[in-house]
Amino acid sequence: MSDSNDPPAGSGRESERPQDAGETTANEDLPAEIVDEAERLTRLERTVPDEGEARAHAERRDELLDDHDFTYRIREDDGDDVLVLHPEEWHDDEAGVIRTDRIDDISRGVEVPLEGTADPDDWDAIEAHNRDLVERVNDRHGDVHGDNAALLADFVGNHYAKRIEDLTGAELQEFRTDYFVRNAWPSDEQRDAIEESITLVYETAGVSVPEQRVR
Repeated sequence: MSDSNDPPAGSGRESERPQDAGETTANEDLPAEIVDEAERLTRLERTVPDEGEARAHAERRDELLDDHDFTYRIREDDGDDVLVLHPEEWHDDEAGVIRTDRIDDISRGVEVPLEGTADPDDWDAIEAHNRDLVERVNDRHGDVHGDNAALLADFVGNHYAKRIEDLTGAELQEFRTDYFVRNAWPSDEQRDAIEESITLVYETAGVSVPEQRVR
C-alpha cells in the first residue's frame, strides 16, 4: 500500500513532509482522537489475517478521514513505514502524488511511524488468549455467559486486536451499548445476562472491569 510515487531522499521534495518522522502530532484540522483512530485502523488493516476484515478497517479509516477532508498514504522512511495524513487538497488524484505547490502550511499534515505494527503472529496470540478466556468463562459459568464472552472476543478481535483485559472503559462501553445491541443478535437470555457476563469475564481474567462512562 506504499505510495510508489514518493520522491527519493535527496530529491529536494522532502519539504512535503508534514513533520519529522518519529513524531506524532495533531492540529486544528485533524483532532488527536481522529489521528489515533486512523493509526489504529491502519495497524489493524496491516495485521489482521482476514482480507475482508482488513478491507473493512481500511474503509472505516478512509471514511473517518474523508469526514475531515483528509486522506492518507504510506511512506517508507529508512526501511520503516510511516502513515502520512494530509489534506485532500494537497493530493493530485491523476498523478497519485502530493503536489508541493498546493501545500499552504505543512503543519496541517500529520505523520505516524508504523514500525511498531504488530506481527500477524502477535494477533494470533492475542486471539488465542481471548478464546481461552471465553472457554474458561463457559466452563465455569455456563453457556449463556460463555456465549456473551465469545461476542466480546469477536468485538475485540474485529475492532481492536488486543486482549479483552486491555480494553478501555470507552471501548467496553462501545461493545455494550453499540456492538452488542446492533451487531451481535443475542438471545433474550444473553441480553438479560450481559452485565453479569461482563463482570464474570473480568473476574475470570483476574482484573477489574474498566470504568465505563454513563450516557
